[in-house]
Amino acid sequence: MILLNRLILSPNCPLSQCFPIHHRLNPNRNSSSMAIASPSTPTFSASFRCNRAQSTRFFLRSSAGIRSHRTRRCRLTISSRLNSSKPSDAGGSVSPDNGDLQYELQHEFSPQRSKGSPVFVTLPVDVVNYSGNVRRWKTMIQSFRALAAAGVEGVVMEIWWGLVEREPGFYNWRGYIDIVALARRWGLKVQAVMAFHQCGTGAGDPYWIPLPQWVLEEMKSDPDLAFSDRLGRRSTEYLSLGCDILPVLHGRSPIQTYADFMRNFRDTFRPFLGLTITVIQVGMGPAGELRYPSCPSHKLTYTWQSHELGEFQCYDKYMLASLNACAREIGMHEWGNGGPIGTENLTHNPEHTEFFKSNGSWNTPYGKFFLEWYSRMLLLHGENICKEAESIFRGIEVNKLAKVAGIHWHYGTQSHPSELTAGYYNTWIRDGYLPIIRMFCRYGFTLCSTCFEMQDADEKQKNPFSSPEGFLRQLLLNARICGIPLTGENSGASLDDKSFRQVLRISKFYSDGLEKLPFSFNFVRMEKNLFQYDNWVRFTRFVRQMSNGNNFRAKLDFSMKVAAACAC
Repeated sequence: MILLNRLILSPNCPLSQCFPIHHRLNPNRNSSSMAIASPSTPTFSASFRCNRAQSTRFFLRSSAGIRSHRTRRCRLTISSRLNSSKPSDAGGSVSPDNGDLQYELQHEFSPQRSKGSPVFVTLPVDVVNYSGNVRRWKTMIQSFRALAAAGVEGVVMEIWWGLVEREPGFYNWRGYIDIVALARRWGLKVQAVMAFHQCGTGAGDPYWIPLPQWVLEEMKSDPDLAFSDRLGRRSTEYLSLGCDILPVLHGRSPIQTYADFMRNFRDTFRPFLGLTITVIQVGMGPAGELRYPSCPSHKLTYTWQSHELGEFQCYDKYMLASLNACAREIGMHEWGNGGPIGTENLTHNPEHTEFFKSNGSWNTPYGKFFLEWYSRMLLLHGENICKEAESIFRGIEVNKLAKVAGIHWHYGTQSHPSELTAGYYNTWIRDGYLPIIRMFCRYGFTLCSTCFEMQDADEKQKNPFSSPEGFLRQLLLNARICGIPLTGENSGASLDDKSFRQVLRISKFYSDGLEKLPFSFNFVRMEKNLFQYDNWVRFTRFVRQMSNGNNFRAKLDFSMKVAAACAC
């Protein structure tokens, strides 16, 4: 019997031949762990054993991916201990003690997990630190082991531009290679997110990841590289799309810079593409969504508290130049001087504003001109990125994915102001999402959006204008018309049965019918609360229901047995 505790590449390991030395895994890990092992949460402790003669073999080549592999069916027992302060022993197993409440999950799995709707889990924002190393390595091993046992299809890994390209044209993928190798070890798939946006609110935020420093320096010398609203407030969440094709970043345009990043990712991770990495999500704006930063991303979860309308982001010189040129083309020079007048305060009731009220100027010739230009600029930005991604990943068996924001808090009004300021020209008389979905479909992208756990009955108690279900109904019907695959996300870390039931209901609404369209779900995100006993039971039940129960057979008992083993 041999014990496989962690994946370390030696010079003779086949995997090590796929990467240059600076891309290999680093065996020196940060062993600190988060609260998975705290007294109040389950401790997952497992060993993974197999007979030497029956161990899985795989060979990788840079140009061809997996050369050969031997699949196997394993019986994996994951056990968890609650309310115990006794740590696991060196062998990786925990002995029962003091009548602690424990449970056992027995799960048979094969590399092909789900025949229904697969579930992915988004990793913590800070899974890779500024040095390029995986944080809490031992905890990651335990967490991946548990996710694999639960029948989860894979993980969503955000790859931050600000961490990888610290200098123009130089990329450090080390920590992300480690994560992909760990996922492969446990038979998990990976969705890789090209995160070209800022994360967090500032230096005091524990999850603060800004744009690359060299980009911020360019913004400092040319502030108009950042979006600006009518009050002169600038957003550094994402580069202004007004300069998309201008050589403003050390001789490269933003679109060229994003393309170079994706191209280097493709070349570095080629052995994993289509095998472990099955989805590439391409960021197209703040929070990775195709939208303007009309409202700071960190506020979007709490917008029901302030009902923010958002601000039009068209006051940097590059956006103004485009607006002015379009106004001159139709002989209306005065329409090119800036955004609409009468949008008033962010927190105003839209009916109290001149532009957004029911009979406001949004529905006048000027309003239509401005909103068409504003939304067309966003659509052009998305198409430029889609075109580059389609070219870069052409011929590689990965799904490409793009995301739209779930902005629902003024969906019940005629003008939908918060959608308009975000760049979605969607009102009660115009469909603003169909052109976006058609564009994604044209380049072979999967559509992703949020709010899948939200219900109108709950949201309307906080904001009478809100309708997440109305928003999703429109989005999903358009997606079905175009025949595009769909990925859903939750907007908050809800772990109650009501939220999971809503996701199941929405997924059936989309997938059922004569033509069953592909649907998957990304649970946002993996944190210590997920592994607490009650939450974990609800989550694993949800995964089983999403996969129609075909590939996951779980048994819950209180047998006091705490061990995890894979008997081949």
